[in-house]
Amino acid sequence: MWLRVGVAVLLVVVAVAVVNYLRPIPSVSATPLLPASQVIPGTAPTLPWPSPGTGAVGVSGLGLVASSGNEQAIPAASVAKVMTALVVLEDKPLNKGDAGPIITLTGTDVQSYESDLADKQSVVQVLAGEQLSELQLLQGMLIPSANNFAETLARWDAGSIDAFVAKMNSRSSALHLAHTKFADPSGASSASASTPSDLTSLGMVAMQNDVFAQIVAMGQVNLPVAATVYNVNHVLAEDGIIGIKTGSGFNTGANFLFAANATVDGHTIVVYGCVMGVPTLDLAFSSAKTLIAAMSSTLHVRRVITRHQSIATYRTPWGPQTDLISADDVDVAEWPGMVLRQRLDANSIVVEKPLPSSTVEGHQHLVLGDYVLDVPLVTADPLYPPGRFWRVTRISF
Repeated sequence: MWLRVGVAVLLVVVAVAVVNYLRPIPSVSATPLLPASQVIPGTAPTLPWPSPGTGAVGVSGLGLVASSGNEQAIPAASVAKVMTALVVLEDKPLNKGDAGPIITLTGTDVQSYESDLADKQSVVQVLAGEQLSELQLLQGMLIPSANNFAETLARWDAGSIDAFVAKMNSRSSALHLAHTKFADPSGASSASASTPSDLTSLGMVAMQNDVFAQIVAMGQVNLPVAATVYNVNHVLAEDGIIGIKTGSGFNTGANFLFAANATVDGHTIVVYGCVMGVPTLDLAFSSAKTLIAAMSSTLHVRRVITRHQSIATYRTPWGPQTDLISADDVDVAEWPGMVLRQRLDANSIVVEKPLPSSTVEGHQHLVLGDYVLDVPLVTADPLYPPGRFWRVTRISF
């Protein structure tokens, strides 16, 4: 009898062991090691905003970081041409070094020139039959700020000025420029209005286009009929300024949308800004320089993640573990008071065969202002499947 009982118990034990062994190996999830958010240390400064006037500033990667707080939509004037150039370059892309299609000017283009000239607008002389490339038209529009070139580009791109203005407003909506409305391609209409924050956001997008950035950094250009024309941005190359566009001519004052290279903690950072409603263009230039200096002293570049830093951990029920480590260094420009948000996006793994070290198993998702980064994470050490003893003897896994 005892023999039969013993055999029965043994059979039960063997059965449990076999069932245990054949059960699937459990998946292993990564445990994050970093906080979900952290506030960038420091206090945001009180910036030297123009008075009278309004302003906003931004940083490449971060996006908008501050505004004067008293913004209201006023005539954008020739800064509207930034949107004209952006729409044209998105519709008819150019690569750096390419001139693009040739446009033969007609009597309509000459009439635009003569009408704008009679209205004392900013123009560049043209003749019927003159041939200009897309690049030359963009240069004439952005460098000496030719209103008639903006009108020629609008007709060439969309067939009519009205159709082109509709494109401008559609692009404005897509960029969430809530306080911006365009009534013409040149900014000659007071109904083409915006705010410093909206125009700063527009400038940051436009400067991502290499051809646009190249044009607005030019001090002058030669055109077939008009010969040499000069940039109305008189402070180009001063205080790191690399563009973008001036605007004036209304009783609301002068506007200046700018971009500048700033050296911050050994890194070159592009800072952006826009001042509007400043009494004169010279004062707008001065205000921009003051803002650039203030931003440069406030910004910092910090390494928020170091290559090989442990970001998460896999712990197996059978004992071994490995960290997920960053495959890259991550340096970001920071503005005091902003919030860095982090999220671990890592695979749940089933270790049925050896998992080598340096295997990509997820990403650390970072958001800071407009920065959205996914940092690859790799295993620090190999992971091995559970042994037979653990598989046979496990109870709850």
